[in-house]
Amino acid sequence: MGIRVAVAGASGYAGGELVRLIAGHPELDLVAATAHSQAGSALSAVHPQLAGLDLTLSATDPAVLADADLVFLALPHGQSAALAAQLPDSVKVVDLGADHRLTDAAAWESYYGGPHAGAWTYGLPELPGQRAAIAAATRVANTGCYAATITLALAPLVAAGAVEADDVVVVAASGTSGAGRAAKTHLLATEVMGDLSTYKTGAHQHVPEIKQATGARSLSFTPLLAPMPRGILATVTARPTGTADAADVLAAAYAGEPFVRVLPKGVFPRTAATLGSNACHLQATLDRDSGRVIVVSALDNLGKGAAGQAMQCANLMLGLPETTGLSAFGVMP
Repeated sequence: MGIRVAVAGASGYAGGELVRLIAGHPELDLVAATAHSQAGSALSAVHPQLAGLDLTLSATDPAVLADADLVFLALPHGQSAALAAQLPDSVKVVDLGADHRLTDAAAWESYYGGPHAGAWTYGLPELPGQRAAIAAATRVANTGCYAATITLALAPLVAAGAVEADDVVVVAASGTSGAGRAAKTHLLATEVMGDLSTYKTGAHQHVPEIKQATGARSLSFTPLLAPMPRGILATVTARPTGTADAADVLAAAYAGEPFVRVLPKGVFPRTAATLGSNACHLQATLDRDSGRVIVVSALDNLGKGAAGQAMQCANLMLGLPETTGLSAFGVMP
């Protein structure tokens, strides 16, 4: 028998992607997959792509989850903390929600509302020092999808002093799966197809997380809803502080990283190239008119932005090679 894992919130898009990754993982055994309204349903009825996995979704009971060695919490923001508090300390936990990402209680209350549950180890292995911290942790807070896309593009430049930290502007487009699986009128195919719109304009909840992870002091972020199921493409711009080549800074920062690719100069990321993978593709250039650094970043919001990232963290926490069960190569067309 392998390492026993469970997924709470397995009926959602990120939860379904986690189950898919677990099914292909050579060291993990899925012992429980839980849901709320879909409890009692066959897993394959909720996720047709998982046909052949003979599993029934159970109610989200801490006693069921406590039998696992590691639990993934793929729950809506604000719902993970109470459940995690009922799990034994011996059970490792990766939380895909936002409950434990922020160190600043005031920022949590401002952007999410309600009491702050406290910060866990932040789950982005590519940040300096985080790989070892994750490996030593029993509780890890997975990144937000936008936060992963933008942090990987920006953090090395701020750390190297290559860009000004108080003048960062981001425009990023996400596929509709980033909004979750709950039925919402504005996410119907007839509403989304042929349309591009902003949402949470000037007040997206990932802003304090991005600032915390990158060291940016001022961030203007405009998120867009794109007419596609999954993927994020972000343009991150900042004023340079000198003559350092941003692409070279990124290449040096991610040399040897298995899942971050700085593309050849002149080649820019596209969402389709990261589909189904745990990869983030990056490219940087200078704006000819303004002189600002532009970094383009793409990843799969359900992969490196959610389930893949969670699996990468879980591998580290369990003492496994962090690439186990994950691919850096996308699926296209």
